[in-house]
Amino acid sequence: MATLTLVGAAAVNAQSCTPGANYADSTYGVWPDTTTNFPPGAVGVPYSTDLNFKVPNEVTAEVAGSDPAAQAVIGSAIQDFTVTGVTGLPSTINYACNISSCTYAGGANGCANLYGTPDAAGTFPITIDVEATVLVEIIPGFPTPLTVPTSFSGYKLIVGYAGQIEGVIAPIKVSPNPAMNNITIDGLATQLNVSSVVITNMAGQVVKNVEVTAPSVDVNIADMDNGIYFVVVNHETGTETVKFIKE
Repeated sequence: MATLTLVGAAAVNAQSCTPGANYADSTYGVWPDTTTNFPPGAVGVPYSTDLNFKVPNEVTAEVAGSDPAAQAVIGSAIQDFTVTGVTGLPSTINYACNISSCTYAGGANGCANLYGTPDAAGTFPITIDVEATVLVEIIPGFPTPLTVPTSFSGYKLIVGYAGQIEGVIAPIKVSPNPAMNNITIDGLATQLNVSSVVITNMAGQVVKNVEVTAPSVDVNIADMDNGIYFVVVNHETGTETVKFIKE
């Protein structure tokens, strides 16, 4: 789980991070995940949080995603894995890995510290960019190193103003997920000043408008076709999107 540390004004440099021992037994992953996401920050308040990751031993279908180059090497052993960037961060937020090169062997645990003092409010979509070096036998019997770039998207950092931050501490959640007949949308705090909530399909078409009457609202989805949908919440500091599955 990510940790939020508010430090003194002079202590705005990268904080050292130690890979979480509780992730060592995992096959692979990134923590926090996109459901938990990063803790929110406040304008003018020093921010520090840790991102933990466990490097997979081989390229999996989930890691490959929709990248044809990565899909072509599914099952190949990962020799090393480099975090090449964390894009989308506020301009005054940086990151530093526990290894200066940000390069890790396949199967290793690592972490990165995000640090700085936000100077603007908003919702910042964040993507973690990585490159994996794998050995593939283009010619049978002769393993050749191949660099495969990939990325992990769906993250966000919400930055509010001091005094408003309590309104964005709880992330917006959809439950149950998957769902059959009804979903509950939680986290629509009054301080967010929600302007609209809609449900869209994969094509971005609005299939349902949601009336917000409380921080938690129930929505009947029984009339919707099975598939993947998104709850899109527009509020004072930006837009948040939460994916759910209708069964």
